[in-house]
Amino acid sequence: MLFDFFKNNSDQLIITIFLVLLLVIIKFAVKKSTNKVAELSGYNVGRTRLMFKYINFVISFFAFFALLLTWGVNPKDVAWLFSSTFAVIGVALFAIWSVLSNVTSGVIMFFSFPFKIGDKIEIHDKDFPIVAIIEDIRAFQIHLRNDKNELITYPNNLILQKSVKLLSKEAELLEENSA
Repeated sequence: MLFDFFKNNSDQLIITIFLVLLLVIIKFAVKKSTNKVAELSGYNVGRTRLMFKYINFVISFFAFFALLLTWGVNPKDVAWLFSSTFAVIGVALFAIWSVLSNVTSGVIMFFSFPFKIGDKIEIHDKDFPIVAIIEDIRAFQIHLRNDKNELITYPNNLILQKSVKLLSKEAELLEENSA
C-alpha cells in the first residue's frame, strides 16, 4: 500500500523534495543577505531577526502555494481560498490599517532608513517638534529619548512622512564620553 503511494505519486514526491530543498536554500540565502545588509548598515540583531521573520513568511507562503499546485489542487480552488481569506483579512485590517502601515514602514526603514540607534535626530513637525536620541526601532514604532529623559514612541509611518534632520551620529556614545 505504501509502495503503491510512492509509485503513483513519484513525480509529485520528487517535485516536493525539490521544492523543500529550494525553500531551504532560498531561506538560507535570504538570511545571509539580510544579515549582510544589517551588518553593513549597523542594524541591531533584533531588527534583523524581525525582518527575516517577515521575509520568511512571504517565502513560505509561496512555497505552500507551489506545493498545493504540485499535488494537483485545482488552481481555481486555491485562488478562491486565498482570495476569500485575504478578503476577510483585508476587512479586518481595514479597521486597523495603521498597524499594517506601521509594519510596512518598519520593513522599509530596515532597508533604507538613514538613521541608526544612538543617533540624535530632530523631527520637523509644526505642531510637536521633537529632538531626541533613537533608542530602538521596532516593528510598529521608533523609541526616542528626549533631553528631559522622557521616552517618546513615534509611529513608523509618521517618521517616514516627516522631515527628519540628523543632529549627530551616535549621540548617546558621544554624550557619555564627554561626561
